[in-house]
Amino acid sequence: MNLIFFGPPGAGKGTQSQQVQQIYGIPQISTGDMLREARTAKSPLGLEAEKFMSEGKLVPDSVIVSLMDERLKQKDCNKGFILDGFPRTLEQASALKEMLKAQGKKIDCVVNIEVNEEELVARLTGRRQCEKCKKAYHVLYSPPKQEGVCDVCASKLFQRDDDQERTIRQRLKVYVDKTQPVINFYKQEKILESINGSGEVALILKKIEKILESRSQGHS
Repeated sequence: MNLIFFGPPGAGKGTQSQQVQQIYGIPQISTGDMLREARTAKSPLGLEAEKFMSEGKLVPDSVIVSLMDERLKQKDCNKGFILDGFPRTLEQASALKEMLKAQGKKIDCVVNIEVNEEELVARLTGRRQCEKCKKAYHVLYSPPKQEGVCDVCASKLFQRDDDQERTIRQRLKVYVDKTQPVINFYKQEKILESINGSGEVALILKKIEKILESRSQGHS
């Protein structure tokens, strides 16, 4: 199955797409990983992307789309794929549709994980990290035995700048503004499935599996 996963920061999109990747045996493709691989491989497109990245600029849509086209033609995508973090814009969504059409493929389902803003803020502002061994904690879900101290190496825990409440609320606003037109695009295509991302990881995964099962039966 060819899938797209959407979800705001902290919705658990990465966790769920990794689980689905293992169940279906299909690659999870994030634009970040794809850009890093292309840079390491020093492919012409990778070098072009690096030029923008090294100047601190956003990689243009045209380069991202071309890289994605290359990636989706690879053998491991024959049985399907999960796109994580792409498409981010309407232009990218349209380009993806045309690109897949040329390859004789299409997106089967777009899974949109929804979580209300207050819960997302609680999830993200609660994250802590050890400054020495980098072990991750959460003040609510996986707290250290002693507050502010790492269980492993007894070093101090800290909160990353991008996990501060003000930054998070801004990130969530940007996400909604950017993603809503793309979500509407897939709603019109009748392949969007929105689910509530609150609750246990295993229960949310069950919901996703149920959706994918009914979608695959509908396409068989």
